[in-house]
Amino acid sequence: MTETFVPPTPFAVPGRIAVDERAAATWQTATITGIRAEALGVKTFRLAVPGWAGHLPGQHLMLRLTAADGYTAQRHYSIASPPDDSGHVELTLDHVPGGEVSGHLHTVARAGDTVEVRGPLSGFFAWPGDRPALLLGAGSGVVPLMSMLRHHRRRGLRVPLHLIVSTRGPRELPYAGEYGEETRVVYTRTAPAGIPVGRLSAAHLAPYLRPRPPAGDWEAYVCGSNGFAEHASRLLADGGWPVERIRIERFG
Repeated sequence: MTETFVPPTPFAVPGRIAVDERAAATWQTATITGIRAEALGVKTFRLAVPGWAGHLPGQHLMLRLTAADGYTAQRHYSIASPPDDSGHVELTLDHVPGGEVSGHLHTVARAGDTVEVRGPLSGFFAWPGDRPALLLGAGSGVVPLMSMLRHHRRRGLRVPLHLIVSTRGPRELPYAGEYGEETRVVYTRTAPAGIPVGRLSAAHLAPYLRPRPPAGDWEAYVCGSNGFAEHASRLLADGGWPVERIRIERFG
């Protein structure tokens, strides 16, 4: 994701999930216990947070770095890992050129280093696994959606869940080895042989909207840049998806 986070903005205003305000306001020391590469310029950081209150898929946290002279920098990052009781969370970050926090984590941080975190934050974009969901993400916008997908698998949930991921190409696709039948990848610039290249379109969404959009408790979760969020949510609305069942998280 980029270094600027735009708080979740609803296309419409569905219900929210309560957030533990005390936990969300308390800074905790977290230790980096692992770092792994996910894609070109993308790494996942595993953090041990002894006082972590737990989270729901789709929530994010605030991460703070403090320099020796007392200067601090903090950013919001989506949580990629599913909820569990291990006391660990995982964050997947793009290496943003000139980014203070992502630059430090990508080039300086090592296992054993400590950072500060507080959260979880935002109940708007959370998916507790109690309703069918269509997930649309672009680039690092897939991070909170991966938390949902992992939660779905880990808990063996029977509610339907489908994921559409938009990426520039195979090298930029995070979590490439984890996708299964529930996932469709849209390549916008380069693609493996035999797979068409192009922007997310109504044709990609047609299997989920025709002959009519799903009724009942289905919700759509859209995460990505401002441009992607607007484009994807408009495709859903034009296809007849109820706007009150579209949730959007934007990264600027």
